[in-house]
Amino acid sequence: MRVLLIEDDKRLARLIGTVLMEEKFAYDIVHDGDVGLELALRGIHDVAVIDWMLPGRDGPSICRAVRAAHLPVALLLLTARSQVEDRVSGLDSGADDYLVKPFAFDELLARIRALGRRFIPVGGDASEIRVGHIVMDLKAHSLRRNEQVVELSKTEWDLLEYILRHAGQTLTRQNILDYVWSYENQVKPELVDVYISYLRQKLNQPHLADPIQTVRGVGYRLDPDYA
Repeated sequence: MRVLLIEDDKRLARLIGTVLMEEKFAYDIVHDGDVGLELALRGIHDVAVIDWMLPGRDGPSICRAVRAAHLPVALLLLTARSQVEDRVSGLDSGADDYLVKPFAFDELLARIRALGRRFIPVGGDASEIRVGHIVMDLKAHSLRRNEQVVELSKTEWDLLEYILRHAGQTLTRQNILDYVWSYENQVKPELVDVYISYLRQKLNQPHLADPIQTVRGVGYRLDPDYA
C-alpha cells in the first residue's frame, strides 16, 4: 500500500513518516496543498492523509478535487477541529474518514489500514497479494514464487508491488516512473527497463514462464496466467 501525506507541520510529518516506514508502507510527503493535489491526481496512492489547514489549497478542497477526478483513493482528513459540523463538512467534501489532533499514531495506522482494505478484493487478504504462483506477503515483507523465496531490493519490491496490484493491465513507463521514482528528478524511462530486467532474472524459475510481458512501444504487463 502506498500512502500520500499532505501535512505542513514538518515535525509531525517526519514523525508520521517514521511510523509509516516502520509499518513498511511506501509513502510520499508534501507540505503544500497545491503540490499535494498535483501528486494526489496522479492516481498512484491507495490512501491520502490530508491536513485540513494547508498553505495553498486546503484539505476539503483537495478532497473535492480528487473525488471529481473519480480516483480510487481513500481520503483521511487530519484536523484540530472537533465540532460535529466540522466533521460533517469534512466528510461531505469527499473524505472517507476524519481524525482529530492530537491523535495516537496507533489509531492513525489502524485507520490507514482500514481504509486500505477497500482495495483488497472480496475474500482477499489485506496482508498479501497473490497473483498466480506469486505471493507477496506485505506484513512479513517477503516474496515467494512457486513457494521459493525471492529476495528483492526496495526498488524492485516497489516496482513488483505496483505491477502485481495492476495485474492484467498495461502500464506505461511513465506510470511506473511516477509510482516508483515519484520524487527523483531526471530519471530516464530506460531505468524502468533495467529494473524490469532485474525482476525477470529474480522471478525466473525452470518450467515457469516469464510473467512480465513487454508491450512494444508502450510499457509492460504482468499476465496472471503466467505468474
